[in-house]
Amino acid sequence: MAIQRLPEGKLNHLQKKILATLLFLAAYRMGSFIPVPGVNTVALNEFFRTQGSNLLGMFNMFSGGALGNFSIFALGVAPYISASIIFQLLTVVLPYFEQLSKEGEAGRRKITQYTRYGTVVLAIVQGFMISTALESANIAGIPLVLEPGLSWKLLSVVSLTAGTAFVMWLGERITEKGVGNGISLIIFAGIVSSLPKVMANTYTQYSSQQITLVLILLILLVCAAVIAGVVYIEQGQREIPIQYAKRQVGRKVYGGQSSYLPIRVNTAGVIPPIFASSLLQFPVTGAQMLPDSRVSGFINQFFVPGGWLYNAVFVFLIIFFAFFYTSIVFKTDDIADNLQRNSGNIPGIRPGQKTADYLQKILARLTLVGGVYLAAICIFPTIFMSRFSVQFSFGGTSLLIVVGVALETFRQIDAHRQSLRYDSFVSKGTIRARRR
Repeated sequence: MAIQRLPEGKLNHLQKKILATLLFLAAYRMGSFIPVPGVNTVALNEFFRTQGSNLLGMFNMFSGGALGNFSIFALGVAPYISASIIFQLLTVVLPYFEQLSKEGEAGRRKITQYTRYGTVVLAIVQGFMISTALESANIAGIPLVLEPGLSWKLLSVVSLTAGTAFVMWLGERITEKGVGNGISLIIFAGIVSSLPKVMANTYTQYSSQQITLVLILLILLVCAAVIAGVVYIEQGQREIPIQYAKRQVGRKVYGGQSSYLPIRVNTAGVIPPIFASSLLQFPVTGAQMLPDSRVSGFINQFFVPGGWLYNAVFVFLIIFFAFFYTSIVFKTDDIADNLQRNSGNIPGIRPGQKTADYLQKILARLTLVGGVYLAAICIFPTIFMSRFSVQFSFGGTSLLIVVGVALETFRQIDAHRQSLRYDSFVSKGTIRARRR
């Protein structure tokens, strides 16, 4: 059955949203290939090719190669994510931001505005740090910056900050005008854009007998298992029964229905790995700033993907952000109050604080399972890659983000399709009523 009949050449609102999303993502990908003036792109590509096994290479993959090209979008959405983490922490620490978070849409807009300002400030700081590190770096004695100096550094910081602001604007426009979460889709596009290069490198390694066909099949099997696990857990939820009491208003009786409150196993989604990966960028940036220090040597030796210290910190941050973000988006006290105001209750649980405590207990257990699941998905492929010495980009964080963002985007597309069917049904009913 057709969703909606339209005159030839016209698009419905879902098709317009999808088209707008693709155009915004295309603009982001084009900007990823515009380098900051004064950079030796050939030497820079060689530098990132040889440094592809550390965190710098991982963030280059997340940016879709923009960092490797040192393009105007080299910082990507990292400053925005860091600013979001800071202001979400402030909503818990400072009463002013906590009050703003409770003021509804107006408060959220105010926090969003502060987040934008924080993004610009962090972009300036990170742009200065990465520009300073790039000036002192070289590959085989060839400098990465053609004419280093204060003027180039100023140009670099301005370009990177402007690029980050534009990427932030693109993400907000995708969320508003397109389908899905704009920031997540930008990260998704950056990861997916590297897949053709990964496949080409794999074929080259196979042709030169660096890896065997059995290893390739094993890698594909692990990828399929990880994807299946992500889809299975992301669809999982705990359904808590809700019973609404009957109440009489005049001659009519309201309520009495039974419903349920769904709580997802992974309520935080892909946010914890993204937040954790963003925070792990700071040690790398510090190591690039002070390449000759002892701290830099320690980071370069131990704090790399596959190392025990990196894995331990990564797991801790993922589980921490799983609990932290879930506590922000799922407030059990507010849900308990809403149920009590609407004469709803959980069978066997007293309304009010007892309901909030019961929901908090269930949420803590599900969040622990979700956090462990996220950590396992992100760490296992890294250990696998280190064990079998796989030389191309392959990580659980990438698969988790790609699959999670794809599932969420398809949910929104399906919701829009249902809306179109409903609008079509209502319009047909209105036409039939007029004819009668």
